[in-house]
Amino acid sequence: MSHSGKNPFECNECGKTFYDRLTLTEHRRVHTGGTPFGCCECGKVFFDRSSLNQHQKIHSGDKPYKCTECGKPFLQKRQLIQHQRVHTGEKPYECGVCGKVFSCKSSIIQHQQRYTKRASEYHRGASADMGPP
Repeated sequence: MSHSGKNPFECNECGKTFYDRLTLTEHRRVHTGGTPFGCCECGKVFFDRSSLNQHQKIHSGDKPYKCTECGKPFLQKRQLIQHQRVHTGEKPYECGVCGKVFSCKSSIIQHQQRYTKRASEYHRGASADMGPP
């Protein structure tokens, strides 16, 4: 970042700014469809080197994050944090409609999608039963 507090490198496609030239170069691949970072093990491609590095841990078996309660290892810190809720009982995600609580974000999203689908089906059925005005 420059001394003015602004990111000096700007993408000429979308105007997004970056703190260094390398990050801008990697970002430009979003516009060109380029995916230059390929995994040698499985061929999966990534837009940036950090995503490739994270992915390669799958192949190496490197799981640096270990649960202090049970010793279970995890590839990513967020996976460890989610797992630790098994031990603490923490359920930080609450449905604003029914009040049901969940320990992980994906579970509440899935719950809300089911609820929304059911509500939508109910309203379609109710309006069909009502007939024309």
